[in-house]
Amino acid sequence: MSCKVARLGASTPLAADNAPPPEARRNGDPTTMSGIPIKSLYTLDDIGLEALQQLGLPGEFPYLRGMHKDMYRGRIWTMRQFAGMGNARHTNERFKYLLEHGQTGLSTAFDLPTLMGRDSDDALSLGEVGKCGVAISSLEDMKVLFDGINLGEVSTSMTINAPAAILLAFYICVARSQGVALDRLRGTLQNDILKEFHAQNEFVFPPSPSVKLVIDTIEYCTQHLPQWNTVSISGYHIREAGATAPQELAFTIADGMCYTEESIKRGLDVDAFAPRLSYFWDVHNEFFEEIAKIRAARRLWATIMRDRFGAKNERSLWCRCHCQTAGVSLTEQQPMVNIIRVAYQALAAVLGGTQSLHTNSMDETLALPTENAVKIALRTQQIIAEETGVTRTVDPLGGSFFIESLTNEVQARAQAIIDEIYNRFGGVLPATEAGYFRRAIADSSARYGAEFDRGERVMIGVNKYVEKDYERIPVLKIDEEVEREQVARLKELKARRDADPASRERHAKALGALREAAACGANVMPALIEASEALATVGEMMHTLEGVYGRYDGGPEL
Repeated sequence: MSCKVARLGASTPLAADNAPPPEARRNGDPTTMSGIPIKSLYTLDDIGLEALQQLGLPGEFPYLRGMHKDMYRGRIWTMRQFAGMGNARHTNERFKYLLEHGQTGLSTAFDLPTLMGRDSDDALSLGEVGKCGVAISSLEDMKVLFDGINLGEVSTSMTINAPAAILLAFYICVARSQGVALDRLRGTLQNDILKEFHAQNEFVFPPSPSVKLVIDTIEYCTQHLPQWNTVSISGYHIREAGATAPQELAFTIADGMCYTEESIKRGLDVDAFAPRLSYFWDVHNEFFEEIAKIRAARRLWATIMRDRFGAKNERSLWCRCHCQTAGVSLTEQQPMVNIIRVAYQALAAVLGGTQSLHTNSMDETLALPTENAVKIALRTQQIIAEETGVTRTVDPLGGSFFIESLTNEVQARAQAIIDEIYNRFGGVLPATEAGYFRRAIADSSARYGAEFDRGERVMIGVNKYVEKDYERIPVLKIDEEVEREQVARLKELKARRDADPASRERHAKALGALREAAACGANVMPALIEASEALATVGEMMHTLEGVYGRYDGGPEL
């Protein structure tokens, strides 16, 4: 199969075919982290008068300068900070702490067993329960997690992938128990399983059934949760694994195209589901390149949705995005310096036009953040929003010769990569199964590592301005008792459920219905919701699905 994806229109001369080849650029110019040469001075000649005149306005296609006419003058971005503090009760306390200090949306980090679809009492969960996020094994855990928090009044993001449909089912059940109508639920499910195959390895099932589960959630939410963002298509983890900015943009947009293609194959109207797709970008140290990447993403996605998929709804064309500062840029050495890194990265996200933002805490490279560290990270966003004045004008860097030239270059390089994925492999799924993404990311990571080792890329405190003795900061430690309590709580639930004949029968019937739905290719969301209400656990539901879909060993690269 060979097909070209949509390029920018003829009136906007930015297609990959028109991009100057790298060898045509001046020798000796420094480069961005992604290897894009940077000249000492940019003029109108670098973008052309016609292209400058065709930038468009904020709120107008192709949304290069922002999706909304007034951007932050109308509404500030949503401020989210990760919270996942061992067990549901402790995380609930952190949620309330953050809301009290001005956070405007919740963001849930789950522990490794939950991410991998294992119960807390699973033998392979030993020693990992609650260590890097909250342990959620059942609907009862989920109810504790959101105790005293009205789900009809707060937006919730959940960072979960392979078991994403199950955690969404839990969330729906909690909303029902609170008497909250499903059409009032607002939030985002990360749910981007493709990036796990590319970069992060938190997959369980093979690629095709994994993507099928994503489409199940898109279909269900399109019909029942109209305000819910069904998938946060994530470049963040791709970039953290070592990809360049153009690779992050290209791979992530290509993943979004794959979900769109599969949704259309399911029979969904593009304008019914596309407005609730969203993106998740990493914001690294290369300040202007990150701004350019976010701006390029809006133009690239809008053009693809209009020209390739025939979307008519304006909201289908919007590349709505969440940004997070770069975790990989945080250092154990001189950890207070992380506050400065995060501030500049956050500023780049805002100048790029993000819709929501997570600022990493200075201690996140060492442990889950302390209350003091997470408050400083939140205050960083609040200072940018309320003290710096950068929100007073829309797209303040628009028209900059340098920014526009860099935006064009990042987009052209991303477009060329997307073309390769479709022309060489026939799409994202076959490219994934061939190991293309892993090899490309590994090559980029190795290049950057070599540059770092040679001192060509600087990280303060690590390979320059190194201090033998530097300040150690307090870090949060999750008490071992958290795991013991969580396991005991789960065992008590299973014993109580199985001791009652009616509950036991409902549980068995629900898992049987789930197995049947998976086997016949039906949407499994209704069966997952019923199984959740029947107190089936994450591990039990994942095991049931595994019996139908099988387990994936990682393909040719693992």
